Amino acid sequence: MRTSLALGLLLLGGLHFAADALPLSPNESAGKRLYREGVSGSGEPIMARVGAADILLPATSLPCANCHGADGLGRPEGGVRPPDLSWSRLTSTYGQQHINGRAYPAYTEGTLARAIQEGRDPGNNRLDPAMPRFVLSMNDQRNLTAYLKRVAEDRDPGLTPDSLHLGTLLPRHGPLSEEGATVAAVLQGSVARINEAGGIHGRQLRLTIVDPGPDRASAEQALDRLIEQEQVFTLIAPLAPALDLAARLERAGIPLIGPLSLLGTAQASRQIFEPLPGLREQLIALADYATRNLRVLEGPTLILYPDEPSQRLAAQSLGQYLQDHAWQKVSLKVYDSAQDELPLGSRSLFYLGSGGGFSRLAERLQAAGQVPYLFAASNQVAGDLLQVPSDFSRRVFLAYPFVPSDWTLAGRLALTQLRERQGLGGQHAMLQVGAFSSMLLLSEGMKQAGRDASREKLISALEGLHDFDTGLTPLISFGPRRRLGLRGAHIVTVDLPDQRFYLVAPYKPIAATP
Repeated sequence: MRTSLALGLLLLGGLHFAADALPLSPNESAGKRLYREGVSGSGEPIMARVGAADILLPATSLPCANCHGADGLGRPEGGVRPPDLSWSRLTSTYGQQHINGRAYPAYTEGTLARAIQEGRDPGNNRLDPAMPRFVLSMNDQRNLTAYLKRVAEDRDPGLTPDSLHLGTLLPRHGPLSEEGATVAAVLQGSVARINEAGGIHGRQLRLTIVDPGPDRASAEQALDRLIEQEQVFTLIAPLAPALDLAARLERAGIPLIGPLSLLGTAQASRQIFEPLPGLREQLIALADYATRNLRVLEGPTLILYPDEPSQRLAAQSLGQYLQDHAWQKVSLKVYDSAQDELPLGSRSLFYLGSGGGFSRLAERLQAAGQVPYLFAASNQVAGDLLQVPSDFSRRVFLAYPFVPSDWTLAGRLALTQLRERQGLGGQHAMLQVGAFSSMLLLSEGMKQAGRDASREKLISALEGLHDFDTGLTPLISFGPRRRLGLRGAHIVTVDLPDQRFYLVAPYKPIAATP
Protein backbone atom coordinates (compact mmCIF):
# COMPACT_ATOMS: atom_id res chain seq x y z
CA MET A 1 0.00 0.00 0.00
CA ARG A 2 2.81 2.35 0.96
CA THR A 3 4.63 1.43 -2.25
CA SER A 4 1.53 2.26 -4.33
CA LEU A 5 1.06 5.56 -2.49
CA ALA A 6 4.70 6.49 -2.96
CA LEU A 7 4.54 5.63 -6.66
CA GLY A 8 1.36 7.70 -7.05
CA LEU A 9 2.98 10.71 -5.36
CA LEU A 10 6.06 10.30 -7.53
CA LEU A 11 3.94 10.26 -10.69
CA LEU A 12 2.01 13.32 -9.54
CA GLY A 13 5.28 15.05 -8.78
CA GLY A 14 6.54 14.18 -12.24
CA LEU A 15 3.44 15.70 -13.77
CA HIS A 16 3.94 18.82 -11.69
CA PHE A 17 7.52 19.31 -12.75
CA ALA A 18 6.63 18.67 -16.41
CA ALA A 19 4.03 21.45 -16.24
CA ASP A 20 6.44 23.84 -14.46
CA ALA A 21 9.70 23.16 -16.28
CA LEU A 22 12.90 24.54 -14.80
CA PRO A 23 14.04 27.88 -16.25
CA LEU A 24 16.71 27.80 -18.93
CA SER A 25 20.32 28.03 -17.79
CA PRO A 26 22.53 30.85 -19.16
CA ASN A 27 24.04 28.43 -21.70
CA GLU A 28 20.60 27.17 -22.75
CA SER A 29 19.31 30.75 -23.05
CA ALA A 30 22.28 31.63 -25.26
CA GLY A 31 21.54 28.55 -27.35
CA LYS A 32 17.91 29.58 -27.64
CA ARG A 33 18.88 32.98 -29.01
CA LEU A 34 21.24 31.32 -31.49
CA TYR A 35 18.50 28.89 -32.53
CA ARG A 36 15.78 31.52 -32.93
CA GLU A 37 17.73 34.60 -34.06
CA GLY A 38 21.09 33.34 -35.37
CA VAL A 39 22.93 35.46 -32.79
CA SER A 40 25.95 34.26 -30.80
CA GLY A 41 26.05 34.55 -27.03
CA SER A 42 29.41 36.31 -27.39
CA GLY A 43 27.96 39.00 -29.61
CA GLU A 44 30.24 38.01 -32.48
CA PRO A 45 28.55 37.57 -35.88
CA ILE A 46 27.79 34.01 -37.01
CA MET A 47 27.98 33.04 -40.66
CA ALA A 48 26.48 30.14 -42.57
CA ARG A 49 27.53 28.43 -45.81
CA VAL A 50 24.68 27.91 -48.24
CA GLY A 51 24.41 25.76 -51.36
CA ALA A 52 27.06 23.93 -53.35
CA ALA A 53 29.02 27.17 -53.82
CA ASP A 54 29.32 27.67 -50.04
CA ILE A 55 27.98 31.21 -50.26
CA LEU A 56 28.49 32.91 -46.91
CA LEU A 57 25.44 34.60 -45.39
CA PRO A 58 24.80 35.98 -41.90
CA ALA A 59 23.05 33.45 -39.65
CA THR A 60 20.59 36.15 -38.63
CA SER A 61 19.00 35.85 -42.08
CA LEU A 62 18.42 32.08 -41.77
CA PRO A 63 18.27 31.00 -38.11
CA CYS A 64 17.31 27.41 -37.30
CA ALA A 65 13.80 28.39 -36.18
CA ASN A 66 12.94 29.74 -39.64
CA CYS A 67 12.62 26.18 -40.95
CA HIS A 68 12.44 23.95 -37.89
CA GLY A 69 10.01 26.24 -36.04
CA ALA A 70 10.32 27.79 -32.60
CA ASP A 71 9.15 24.48 -31.13
CA GLY A 72 11.67 22.41 -33.14
CA LEU A 73 9.00 20.29 -34.79
CA GLY A 74 9.76 21.35 -38.37
CA ARG A 75 7.57 23.29 -40.78
CA PRO A 76 7.24 21.99 -44.40
CA GLU A 77 7.65 24.83 -46.87
CA GLY A 78 8.50 25.14 -50.54
CA GLY A 79 8.98 21.39 -51.02
CA VAL A 80 11.43 21.16 -48.09
CA ARG A 81 10.42 19.15 -44.99
CA PRO A 82 12.75 20.00 -42.08
CA PRO A 83 12.88 17.21 -39.45
CA ASP A 84 11.80 17.28 -35.82
CA LEU A 85 14.77 18.44 -33.69
CA SER A 86 13.52 17.25 -30.30
CA TRP A 87 16.38 15.58 -28.45
CA SER A 88 14.36 12.43 -27.75
CA ARG A 89 13.88 11.92 -31.49
CA LEU A 90 17.44 12.78 -32.48
CA THR A 91 18.93 10.33 -29.98
CA SER A 92 16.39 7.54 -30.38
CA THR A 93 18.10 4.15 -30.01
CA TYR A 94 15.99 2.89 -32.90
CA GLY A 95 17.88 5.13 -35.26
CA GLN A 96 16.41 7.50 -37.78
CA GLN A 97 15.13 7.54 -41.31
CA HIS A 98 15.19 10.34 -43.85
CA ILE A 99 12.04 11.26 -45.70
CA ASN A 100 13.67 9.69 -48.76
CA GLY A 101 13.83 6.39 -46.86
CA ARG A 102 17.59 6.36 -46.15
CA ALA A 103 18.36 5.15 -42.60
CA TYR A 104 21.07 6.44 -40.27
CA PRO A 105 22.10 5.90 -36.60
CA ALA A 106 20.99 7.94 -33.63
CA TYR A 107 22.64 11.32 -33.11
CA THR A 108 25.23 12.05 -30.48
CA GLU A 109 26.48 15.48 -29.45
CA GLY A 110 29.44 15.00 -31.79
CA THR A 111 27.47 13.89 -34.83
CA LEU A 112 24.93 16.65 -34.22
CA ALA A 113 27.76 19.20 -34.34
CA ARG A 114 28.92 17.68 -37.64
CA ALA A 115 25.38 17.90 -39.07
CA ILE A 116 25.06 21.56 -38.07
CA GLN A 117 28.52 22.59 -39.25
CA GLU A 118 29.22 20.23 -42.15
CA GLY A 119 25.76 19.11 -43.33
CA ARG A 120 26.26 15.37 -42.76
CA ASP A 121 24.09 12.97 -40.72
CA PRO A 122 25.42 10.28 -38.31
CA GLY A 123 25.73 7.87 -41.25
CA ASN A 124 27.98 10.43 -43.03
CA ASN A 125 25.28 11.05 -45.67
CA ARG A 126 24.85 14.57 -46.98
CA LEU A 127 21.83 16.39 -45.60
CA ASP A 128 19.37 18.22 -47.84
CA PRO A 129 21.20 21.01 -49.76
CA ALA A 130 18.69 23.48 -48.32
CA MET A 131 20.26 22.97 -44.88
CA PRO A 132 22.81 25.75 -44.14
CA ARG A 133 26.16 24.80 -42.60
CA PHE A 134 26.82 27.10 -39.67
CA VAL A 135 30.29 28.33 -38.73
CA LEU A 136 30.16 28.00 -34.95
CA SER A 137 32.67 28.36 -32.17
CA MET A 138 32.98 25.47 -29.75
CA ASN A 139 31.09 27.48 -27.14
CA ASP A 140 28.27 28.37 -29.54
CA GLN A 141 27.92 24.71 -30.52
CA ARG A 142 27.72 23.69 -26.85
CA ASN A 143 25.06 26.33 -26.20
CA LEU A 144 23.01 25.27 -29.21
CA THR A 145 23.20 21.59 -28.26
CA ALA A 146 22.19 22.43 -24.68
CA TYR A 147 19.13 24.28 -25.95
CA LEU A 148 18.10 21.52 -28.37
CA LYS A 149 17.94 19.22 -25.35
CA ARG A 150 15.34 21.57 -23.88
CA VAL A 151 13.49 22.85 -26.98
CA ALA A 152 10.65 20.32 -26.66
CA GLU A 153 9.79 21.51 -23.15
CA ASP A 154 10.57 25.21 -23.64
CA ARG A 155 7.10 26.72 -23.55
CA ASP A 156 6.42 30.14 -25.01
CA PRO A 157 5.88 32.96 -22.51
CA GLY A 158 2.32 33.97 -21.73
CA LEU A 159 0.91 30.46 -21.84
CA THR A 160 0.34 28.44 -18.67
CA PRO A 161 -1.86 25.40 -18.01
CA ASP A 162 -4.71 27.69 -16.97
CA SER A 163 -4.11 31.09 -18.61
CA LEU A 164 -3.38 32.83 -21.91
CA HIS A 165 -1.84 36.30 -21.69
CA LEU A 166 -2.64 38.77 -24.48
CA GLY A 167 -1.18 42.24 -24.92
CA THR A 168 -1.93 45.34 -26.95
CA LEU A 169 -0.84 48.95 -27.44
CA LEU A 170 -3.71 51.45 -27.28
CA PRO A 171 -3.42 55.22 -26.70
CA ARG A 172 -5.17 56.69 -23.68
CA HIS A 173 -4.19 60.29 -24.51
CA GLY A 174 -3.72 62.34 -27.65
CA PRO A 175 -5.51 62.44 -31.01
CA LEU A 176 -6.22 58.68 -31.11
CA SER A 177 -7.43 58.33 -27.50
CA GLU A 178 -11.08 57.92 -28.52
CA GLU A 179 -10.17 55.22 -31.03
CA GLY A 180 -7.96 53.55 -28.41
CA ALA A 181 -10.79 53.51 -25.87
CA THR A 182 -13.14 51.97 -28.45
CA VAL A 183 -10.75 49.16 -29.34
CA ALA A 184 -10.00 48.56 -25.65
CA ALA A 185 -13.71 48.17 -24.91
CA VAL A 186 -14.16 45.66 -27.75
CA LEU A 187 -11.14 43.60 -26.68
CA GLN A 188 -12.12 43.61 -23.00
CA GLY A 189 -15.69 42.64 -23.85
CA SER A 190 -14.46 39.83 -26.11
CA VAL A 191 -12.10 38.50 -23.43
CA ALA A 192 -14.94 38.50 -20.86
CA ARG A 193 -17.23 36.71 -23.33
CA ILE A 194 -14.68 33.96 -24.02
CA ASN A 195 -13.82 33.52 -20.34
CA GLU A 196 -17.46 33.22 -19.32
CA ALA A 197 -17.83 30.44 -21.91
CA GLY A 198 -15.00 28.50 -20.25
CA GLY A 199 -11.98 30.05 -21.96
CA ILE A 200 -10.00 28.26 -24.66
CA HIS A 201 -9.02 24.67 -23.84
CA GLY A 202 -9.69 25.52 -20.20
CA ARG A 203 -7.40 28.55 -20.23
CA GLN A 204 -8.73 31.91 -19.07
CA LEU A 205 -7.66 34.90 -21.15
CA ARG A 206 -5.86 37.86 -19.61
CA LEU A 207 -5.38 41.17 -21.44
CA THR A 208 -2.72 43.78 -20.70
CA ILE A 209 -3.13 47.19 -22.34
CA VAL A 210 -0.16 49.58 -22.50
CA ASP A 211 -0.28 53.16 -23.79
CA PRO A 212 2.26 53.55 -26.64
CA GLY A 213 2.78 57.20 -25.73
CA PRO A 214 3.25 60.19 -28.02
CA ASP A 215 6.08 59.08 -30.31
CA ARG A 216 8.07 56.22 -31.79
CA ALA A 217 10.54 56.04 -28.89
CA SER A 218 7.80 55.72 -26.27
CA ALA A 219 5.96 53.16 -28.43
CA GLU A 220 9.11 51.03 -28.69
CA GLN A 221 9.49 51.14 -24.89
CA ALA A 222 5.85 50.13 -24.47
CA LEU A 223 6.28 47.21 -26.87
CA ASP A 224 9.43 46.09 -25.05
CA ARG A 225 7.48 46.17 -21.80
CA LEU A 226 4.83 43.85 -23.23
CA ILE A 227 7.46 41.45 -24.58
CA GLU A 228 10.12 41.50 -21.86
CA GLN A 229 8.26 42.35 -18.65
CA GLU A 230 4.67 41.30 -19.23
CA GLN A 231 5.80 38.38 -21.44
CA VAL A 232 2.59 38.23 -23.45
CA PHE A 233 1.91 35.25 -25.70
CA THR A 234 0.56 37.31 -28.61
CA LEU A 235 -0.44 40.86 -29.53
CA ILE A 236 -4.00 41.68 -30.46
CA ALA A 237 -5.34 44.70 -32.45
CA PRO A 238 -2.77 47.34 -31.41
CA LEU A 239 -3.17 50.98 -32.42
CA ALA A 240 0.33 52.45 -32.66
CA PRO A 241 0.81 53.95 -36.15
CA ALA A 242 4.26 55.37 -35.37
CA LEU A 243 5.74 51.98 -34.54
CA ASP A 244 7.49 49.52 -36.86
CA LEU A 245 6.23 46.32 -35.29
CA ALA A 246 7.35 43.73 -37.82
CA ALA A 247 11.08 43.53 -37.04
CA ARG A 248 10.62 43.44 -33.26
CA LEU A 249 7.91 40.78 -33.44
CA GLU A 250 10.02 38.60 -35.71
CA ARG A 251 13.00 38.78 -33.34
CA ALA A 252 10.79 37.79 -30.41
CA GLY A 253 8.75 35.24 -32.39
CA ILE A 254 5.46 36.82 -31.25
CA PRO A 255 2.33 36.64 -33.46
CA LEU A 256 0.06 39.65 -33.92
CA ILE A 257 -3.57 39.61 -35.04
CA GLY A 258 -5.06 42.97 -35.92
CA PRO A 259 -6.02 45.39 -38.71
CA LEU A 260 -2.79 47.42 -38.94
CA SER A 261 -3.06 48.28 -42.64
CA LEU A 262 -6.51 49.75 -42.14
CA LEU A 263 -4.76 52.98 -41.10
CA GLY A 264 -2.22 52.80 -43.89
CA THR A 265 0.50 51.23 -41.73
CA ALA A 266 1.07 48.06 -43.78
CA GLN A 267 3.78 45.89 -42.22
CA ALA A 268 4.43 42.67 -44.10
CA SER A 269 5.63 39.96 -41.74
CA ARG A 270 5.14 36.26 -41.19
CA GLN A 271 4.12 37.10 -37.61
CA ILE A 272 1.27 39.49 -38.52
CA PHE A 273 -2.26 38.45 -39.53
CA GLU A 274 -4.69 41.18 -40.57
CA PRO A 275 -8.43 40.43 -40.87
CA LEU A 276 -9.36 43.51 -42.93
CA PRO A 277 -7.96 44.89 -46.20
CA GLY A 278 -5.41 47.65 -46.01
CA LEU A 279 -5.58 51.09 -47.58
CA ARG A 280 -3.67 49.89 -50.64
CA GLU A 281 -6.13 47.06 -51.34
CA GLN A 282 -9.14 49.36 -50.94
CA LEU A 283 -7.71 51.94 -53.34
CA ILE A 284 -6.94 49.27 -55.93
CA ALA A 285 -10.50 47.93 -55.59
CA LEU A 286 -11.74 51.46 -56.39
CA ALA A 287 -9.40 51.66 -59.37
CA ASP A 288 -10.59 48.30 -60.68
CA TYR A 289 -14.21 49.44 -60.40
CA ALA A 290 -13.45 52.69 -62.22
CA THR A 291 -11.61 50.78 -64.97
CA ARG A 292 -14.59 48.48 -65.54
CA ASN A 293 -17.43 50.96 -65.17
CA LEU A 294 -16.26 54.56 -65.69
CA ARG A 295 -14.55 56.02 -68.75
CA VAL A 296 -11.64 57.60 -66.96
CA LEU A 297 -8.51 55.82 -68.22
CA GLU A 298 -7.48 58.70 -70.47
CA GLY A 299 -7.25 60.96 -67.42
CA PRO A 300 -5.94 63.23 -66.20
CA THR A 301 -5.97 61.48 -62.82
CA LEU A 302 -4.63 62.99 -59.60
CA ILE A 303 -3.70 61.23 -56.35
CA LEU A 304 -3.68 63.54 -53.33
CA TYR A 305 -2.11 62.46 -50.06
CA PRO A 306 -0.87 64.03 -46.80
CA ASP A 307 2.85 64.33 -46.10
CA GLU A 308 3.06 61.15 -44.02
CA PRO A 309 5.30 58.14 -44.81
CA SER A 310 2.57 55.49 -44.73
CA GLN A 311 0.16 57.53 -46.85
CA ARG A 312 2.93 58.38 -49.29
CA LEU A 313 3.71 54.69 -49.79
CA ALA A 314 0.05 53.89 -50.40
CA ALA A 315 -0.23 56.75 -52.90
CA GLN A 316 2.92 55.68 -54.76
CA SER A 317 1.73 52.08 -54.90
CA LEU A 318 -1.63 53.20 -56.33
CA GLY A 319 0.07 55.46 -58.87
CA GLN A 320 2.23 52.62 -60.13
CA TYR A 321 -0.79 50.31 -60.30
CA LEU A 322 -2.79 52.83 -62.37
CA GLN A 323 0.06 53.34 -64.82
CA ASP A 324 0.54 49.58 -65.15
CA HIS A 325 -3.18 49.22 -66.01
CA ALA A 326 -3.45 51.70 -68.89
CA TRP A 327 -4.41 54.81 -66.88
CA GLN A 328 -2.93 57.89 -68.55
CA LYS A 329 -1.74 61.26 -67.21
CA VAL A 330 -1.48 60.02 -63.61
CA SER A 331 0.14 62.42 -61.14
CA LEU A 332 0.69 62.49 -57.38
CA LYS A 333 0.66 65.51 -55.09
CA VAL A 334 1.18 66.16 -51.39
CA TYR A 335 -1.86 68.16 -50.37
CA ASP A 336 -3.12 70.11 -47.37
CA SER A 337 -6.58 71.53 -48.07
CA ALA A 338 -6.06 74.33 -45.57
CA GLN A 339 -2.86 75.64 -47.16
CA ASP A 340 -2.13 74.30 -50.62
CA GLU A 341 -3.29 75.67 -53.96
CA LEU A 342 -6.36 73.94 -55.33
CA PRO A 343 -5.48 71.27 -57.93
CA LEU A 344 -7.70 71.70 -60.98
CA GLY A 345 -8.30 69.93 -64.28
CA SER A 346 -8.53 66.28 -63.19
CA ARG A 347 -11.16 63.90 -64.42
CA SER A 348 -10.58 61.50 -61.51
CA LEU A 349 -9.20 62.23 -58.08
CA PHE A 350 -8.06 59.68 -55.47
CA TYR A 351 -7.96 61.16 -51.99
CA LEU A 352 -5.91 59.91 -49.04
CA GLY A 353 -6.26 61.77 -45.76
CA SER A 354 -8.77 63.01 -43.20
CA GLY A 355 -12.49 63.50 -43.62
CA GLY A 356 -12.39 67.23 -42.99
CA GLY A 357 -9.87 67.68 -45.78
CA PHE A 358 -12.08 65.66 -48.13
CA SER A 359 -15.15 67.88 -47.72
CA ARG A 360 -13.06 71.07 -47.98
CA LEU A 361 -11.49 69.78 -51.19
CA ALA A 362 -14.94 69.04 -52.66
CA GLU A 363 -16.22 72.50 -51.68
CA ARG A 364 -13.25 74.21 -53.34
CA LEU A 365 -13.65 72.13 -56.48
CA GLN A 366 -17.34 72.98 -56.68
CA ALA A 367 -16.59 76.67 -56.22
CA ALA A 368 -14.17 76.42 -59.16
CA GLY A 369 -16.86 74.77 -61.29
CA GLN A 370 -15.26 71.31 -61.32
CA VAL A 371 -16.83 68.00 -60.28
CA PRO A 372 -14.39 65.15 -61.01
CA TYR A 373 -14.99 61.62 -59.80
CA LEU A 374 -13.78 61.35 -56.20
CA PHE A 375 -12.43 58.06 -54.81
CA ALA A 376 -11.54 57.35 -51.18
CA ALA A 377 -11.41 54.66 -48.50
CA SER A 378 -14.49 54.93 -46.30
CA ASN A 379 -12.63 54.73 -43.00
CA GLN A 380 -10.70 57.89 -43.88
CA VAL A 381 -13.61 60.10 -44.94
CA ALA A 382 -16.94 58.56 -43.90
CA GLY A 383 -17.50 60.92 -40.95
CA ASP A 384 -17.45 63.95 -43.25
CA LEU A 385 -19.35 62.69 -46.27
CA LEU A 386 -22.57 64.57 -45.69
CA GLN A 387 -20.64 67.85 -45.83
CA VAL A 388 -19.67 67.17 -49.45
CA PRO A 389 -21.59 69.45 -51.89
CA SER A 390 -24.59 67.89 -53.63
CA ASP A 391 -23.01 68.47 -57.05
CA PHE A 392 -20.89 65.39 -56.28
CA SER A 393 -23.93 63.18 -55.86
CA ARG A 394 -23.11 59.73 -57.28
CA ARG A 395 -19.67 60.99 -58.26
CA VAL A 396 -18.13 59.98 -54.93
CA PHE A 397 -17.08 56.33 -54.72
CA LEU A 398 -15.97 54.76 -51.46
CA ALA A 399 -14.32 51.44 -50.58
CA TYR A 400 -15.84 49.55 -47.63
CA PRO A 401 -14.25 46.37 -46.21
CA PHE A 402 -17.74 45.26 -45.13
CA VAL A 403 -21.33 46.42 -45.55
CA PRO A 404 -24.55 45.60 -43.62
CA SER A 405 -25.42 42.73 -45.96
CA ASP A 406 -22.27 40.92 -44.74
CA TRP A 407 -23.65 40.77 -41.20
CA THR A 408 -25.31 37.50 -40.29
CA LEU A 409 -27.94 37.34 -37.57
CA ALA A 410 -25.45 35.69 -35.20
CA GLY A 411 -22.72 38.20 -35.99
CA ARG A 412 -25.00 41.20 -35.53
CA LEU A 413 -26.33 39.82 -32.24
CA ALA A 414 -22.84 39.11 -30.87
CA LEU A 415 -21.56 42.61 -31.67
CA THR A 416 -24.75 44.27 -30.40
CA GLN A 417 -24.51 42.42 -27.09
CA LEU A 418 -20.86 43.38 -26.72
CA ARG A 419 -21.65 47.04 -27.47
CA GLU A 420 -24.40 47.09 -24.88
CA ARG A 421 -22.21 45.44 -22.29
CA GLN A 422 -19.32 47.84 -22.89
CA GLY A 423 -21.41 50.98 -23.35
CA LEU A 424 -20.41 51.44 -26.98
CA GLY A 425 -22.39 53.01 -29.78
CA GLY A 426 -21.66 52.75 -33.48
CA GLN A 427 -18.62 55.03 -33.41
CA HIS A 428 -15.47 53.84 -35.18
CA ALA A 429 -17.35 50.85 -36.60
CA MET A 430 -14.39 49.82 -38.76
CA LEU A 431 -12.11 49.57 -35.72
CA GLN A 432 -14.79 47.78 -33.73
CA VAL A 433 -15.26 45.11 -36.38
CA GLY A 434 -11.51 44.83 -36.89
CA ALA A 435 -10.87 44.23 -33.19
CA PHE A 436 -13.86 41.91 -32.82
CA SER A 437 -12.77 39.86 -35.86
CA SER A 438 -9.21 39.72 -34.49
CA MET A 439 -10.47 38.15 -31.27
CA LEU A 440 -12.55 35.62 -33.23
CA LEU A 441 -9.47 34.68 -35.25
CA LEU A 442 -7.36 34.33 -32.11
CA SER A 443 -9.98 32.10 -30.51
CA GLU A 444 -10.27 29.87 -33.57
CA GLY A 445 -6.50 29.72 -34.05
CA MET A 446 -5.89 28.72 -30.43
CA LYS A 447 -8.61 26.09 -30.57
CA GLN A 448 -7.02 24.55 -33.64
CA ALA A 449 -3.54 24.80 -32.13
CA GLY A 450 -4.78 22.46 -29.40
CA ARG A 451 -4.17 22.17 -25.70
CA ASP A 452 -0.41 21.84 -26.28
CA ALA A 453 -0.35 25.17 -28.13
CA SER A 454 2.65 27.35 -28.98
CA ARG A 455 3.17 30.56 -30.90
CA GLU A 456 4.38 28.50 -33.85
CA LYS A 457 1.30 26.29 -33.73
CA LEU A 458 -0.93 29.37 -33.58
CA ILE A 459 0.77 30.79 -36.68
CA SER A 460 0.34 27.47 -38.50
CA ALA A 461 -3.32 27.25 -37.48
CA LEU A 462 -4.03 30.78 -38.72
CA GLU A 463 -2.22 30.05 -41.99
CA GLY A 464 -4.63 27.16 -42.50
CA LEU A 465 -7.82 29.19 -42.02
CA HIS A 466 -9.86 29.37 -45.21
CA ASP A 467 -13.29 30.99 -45.66
CA PHE A 468 -13.55 31.77 -41.95
CA ASP A 469 -16.91 33.36 -41.14
CA THR A 470 -16.78 36.26 -38.67
CA GLY A 471 -20.48 37.02 -39.17
CA LEU A 472 -19.55 40.65 -39.87
CA THR A 473 -17.28 40.60 -42.92
CA PRO A 474 -16.80 38.67 -46.14
CA LEU A 475 -15.22 35.25 -45.55
CA ILE A 476 -11.60 35.55 -44.36
CA SER A 477 -8.77 33.39 -45.68
CA PHE A 478 -5.06 33.24 -44.90
CA GLY A 479 -2.25 31.07 -46.24
CA PRO A 480 1.50 30.41 -45.95
CA ARG A 481 2.23 33.56 -47.95
CA ARG A 482 -0.99 35.41 -47.31
CA ARG A 483 -1.43 37.60 -44.25
CA LEU A 484 -4.39 39.77 -45.30
CA GLY A 485 -7.67 38.00 -44.60
CA LEU A 486 -9.52 40.20 -47.10
CA ARG A 487 -7.90 41.58 -50.24
CA GLY A 488 -10.57 43.77 -51.76
CA ALA A 489 -13.57 45.90 -50.87
CA HIS A 490 -17.20 46.71 -51.57
CA ILE A 491 -17.66 49.83 -53.70
CA VAL A 492 -20.38 52.26 -52.61
CA THR A 493 -21.59 55.54 -54.08
CA VAL A 494 -23.57 58.30 -52.34
CA ASP A 495 -26.75 60.09 -53.31
CA LEU A 496 -25.99 63.33 -51.48
CA PRO A 497 -29.34 65.16 -51.62
CA ASP A 498 -31.12 62.12 -50.13
CA GLN A 499 -28.10 61.10 -47.99
CA ARG A 500 -28.44 57.52 -49.20
CA PHE A 501 -25.69 54.99 -49.94
CA TYR A 502 -25.83 52.53 -52.85
CA LEU A 503 -23.71 49.42 -53.30
CA VAL A 504 -22.48 49.46 -56.90
CA ALA A 505 -19.97 46.57 -56.72
CA PRO A 506 -19.89 43.80 -54.07
CA TYR A 507 -16.68 42.58 -52.47
CA LYS A 508 -14.25 41.03 -54.89
CA PRO A 509 -10.60 40.14 -54.16
CA ILE A 510 -8.18 42.24 -56.18
CA ALA A 511 -5.86 40.44 -58.56
CA ALA A 512 -2.84 42.56 -57.67
CA THR A 513 -0.15 40.93 -55.53
CA PRO A 514 1.58 42.74 -52.64
